[in-house]
Amino acid sequence: MRLSSKIILITGGYTGIGRAIARRCVAEGAKVMVNGLEEDRGKSLVEELGAENASAFTIDITNPQAPQKLVAETLRTYGKLDAVVNNAAFIGSSNINTTDIPLLERMFAVNTIAPLSIIQAALPHLSKVHGCVLNIGSINAWGGEPNLLGYSISKGALMTMTRNLGDSLFREYGVRVNQINPGWVLTEKEILNKEQQGMKSDWYKDIPSIFAPAGRIFTPEEIATACLYWLSDECGPVSAQVMDLEQFPVIGRNLPKSWEGSH
Repeated sequence: MRLSSKIILITGGYTGIGRAIARRCVAEGAKVMVNGLEEDRGKSLVEELGAENASAFTIDITNPQAPQKLVAETLRTYGKLDAVVNNAAFIGSSNINTTDIPLLERMFAVNTIAPLSIIQAALPHLSKVHGCVLNIGSINAWGGEPNLLGYSISKGALMTMTRNLGDSLFREYGVRVNQINPGWVLTEKEILNKEQQGMKSDWYKDIPSIFAPAGRIFTPEEIATACLYWLSDECGPVSAQVMDLEQFPVIGRNLPKSWEGSH
């Protein structure tokens, strides 16, 4: 049991990657406080994992009181806090012409500012146990796509924050801060998003190799498995690191021969 006796707070944990992380953490011996926006999904997840292993707290993490409330509820329920997983994210398409200030402010509120606020609220308690923070970023943090401008900027800021706090908090408080940057993941929301964009319902069964050399994209469960190392004591003193979870080099690629000379 790699996470035995750990108490872990997971934002955006009612669906997708967050839900997979919650399931895997419980399977490895942890107890989890899971946050999300849809009350019914939270209740269903607690029923699945067992009330002795999981609790749900439904609140928008951009609510100014959310960080303190999430930490307080975790402490009230379990008595301590060993780790925070900042997984909640706002994903939306925008480019240079459509990225207006309100959209960008919303992106930063969810993807950058709220994670920082939650870390601030959790720090006094994480420091008592030399706990850790795992931020869930995106490979788009390295530059992103033209139609993911606002999202990419916010995830780039999150990555800089991880490296900064991973150094300063570990030195002063013994709290590790790391990040994983998943590539394309097959979540239920991603399936719905692509259908709304006009793609066929089973679009994920026929993805060009340029995007998925394996012939498929990642499952949430695969991302959750990667999180175990960073949340466990096996991680040792590793801090301020960012790990890309992708099928190809984010910087520098061997493109298929069919693409040679076409770009």
